[in-house]
Amino acid sequence: MASAFSRSERFLEADNSRRSYFGLLLGTVLLVLWAVWFFFARVSVYEVSDKAELEVDQAVHPIAAAVSGRIVASRLLLGKHVEAGDVLVELEAGSQQFQLGEQQSQVAGSLPQISAIEAQIASERQAYENEKTAAEQALEESRAHSREAESASQFAQSEADRMRKGFAAGVTSEAELNRSLANAQERRAAADGLRYAIARLESEQHTRLNERNAQIQKLTSDLNKIKSERTTASVAVQRLREEVDRRNIRAPIDGTLGEVAPLRVGGFVRVGDQVGSVVPEGKLRVVANFAPPAALGRILPGQTARLRLEGFPWGQYGSVGATVTSVASEIRDGTIRVELALKTDDRSRIPLQHGLPGSVEVQVENISPASLVLRIAGSSLAKPKGNSPSVDTGAQQ
Repeated sequence: MASAFSRSERFLEADNSRRSYFGLLLGTVLLVLWAVWFFFARVSVYEVSDKAELEVDQAVHPIAAAVSGRIVASRLLLGKHVEAGDVLVELEAGSQQFQLGEQQSQVAGSLPQISAIEAQIASERQAYENEKTAAEQALEESRAHSREAESASQFAQSEADRMRKGFAAGVTSEAELNRSLANAQERRAAADGLRYAIARLESEQHTRLNERNAQIQKLTSDLNKIKSERTTASVAVQRLREEVDRRNIRAPIDGTLGEVAPLRVGGFVRVGDQVGSVVPEGKLRVVANFAPPAALGRILPGQTARLRLEGFPWGQYGSVGATVTSVASEIRDGTIRVELALKTDDRSRIPLQHGLPGSVEVQVENISPASLVLRIAGSSLAKPKGNSPSVDTGAQQ
């Protein structure tokens, strides 16, 4: 009995020794495999954005009121497609419309006056030219008669001088001399009368032409005054039209209304109040904001990334692939702006649209687990005491 028990004990000891050797060997193999993985495997290191959202590649245009006023009509509907220039909100413009009507009436009423005065000026100028021509002809005729009378006067005077010489010589009678002298005086008087008539005619014609010219100048002055008033009214019409148009809030570009204010007819808006925004048609892109230490020198164009959208759990919907396209070099509001292009994935069930928020993970490098552990340990030791360490870097096999 004792001999059988001693044999069993030796068998158990031998079996335990074999199990110990096998366990030691298995542990050694696992340790070697872990060491190989720890020092030679590669893991991806990601930088996670503070925030990110989807945007179109063109700037979203806000719709703001250019003037203050009361709302008389609103056509703002969220998601409505609009074209540039479409009137979205109308503001009250009663006084400006009344003034515009007055100025337009003045402009329209001045046209018949201008036409009438221009026709009168043309008539007066034609009459002036006709009267001037007639006066020149009358003067020329009077001058001809005057030259004729002057010749007759000179002939009668020479005849009287000849009779006087003949009377002195006793050849001519006194009666013939007296008739000759009387005839010479008559001819002289006639010539002088015609000369005086020419002077009077010239004066009268000059006076009439001056009066006609003065009338033309007066009409021209009235015409210029009316034209000046019409020009002023036209400028006022243009200004009032612009003023009325400023009370029509229009769509700045083609696109879709992505945001609208709850406006009611009868409400009041002030200068600069934003009543909505137009999202232009274009390709979607991702805009993310990273902490400067995470982005500068680490995130570069061409790196791959993943976009996880809020409201769409990534475990159910997955993530959207993206590629870094540009990285800002200046810090703004404490962050670095990074733009990414979406990868086309027809299998994605997420309805991508402008404004969806989320977060972005950018793969910045592949390193070994040992290097990652040493980096995290070094970062923790480098932090000042009293500050709890925070690690923004995620690792994934």
